[in-house]
Amino acid sequence: MTNQIPLVDYLVLGDEPHLVANECTACGARFFDRRNACASCSGTEFAKAAIDTTGVVKAFTIVSFAAPGVPVPFVAGFVDCGGTSVRGNIVNVEPDDQHVTLGMPVRLTTSVMGTDEAGTEAVTFGFEPIDPTEGEAAA
Repeated sequence: MTNQIPLVDYLVLGDEPHLVANECTACGARFFDRRNACASCSGTEFAKAAIDTTGVVKAFTIVSFAAPGVPVPFVAGFVDCGGTSVRGNIVNVEPDDQHVTLGMPVRLTTSVMGTDEAGTEAVTFGFEPIDPTEGEAAA
């Protein structure tokens, strides 16, 4: 088995990759970074909360200029995953407004960003369109 590490702390790898947020126990606000206090209510208690692996695109932009070595164009977006807003790239789709739309259903996906000299893979996440015919085949 290949050794893998997540690129960000809130990506959980394994059989069912998913994201985990820090949820304020007082008000339910969710944050992906470490917090000493809640930005919404100033609470100081947090619990881990698994984030839905499916969602809808709420906002996006086509990125045409990036740092040297970063392939463009690509789609950066905000995805509503069951009430939690997640920033991530929209992947496995043509990067244009004919193929990416507001309200488009998407699901979490992972990919290898690189491999070090020991063979350890760095894994990142993005969101890919859900084929609307997938559910029909199961029905």
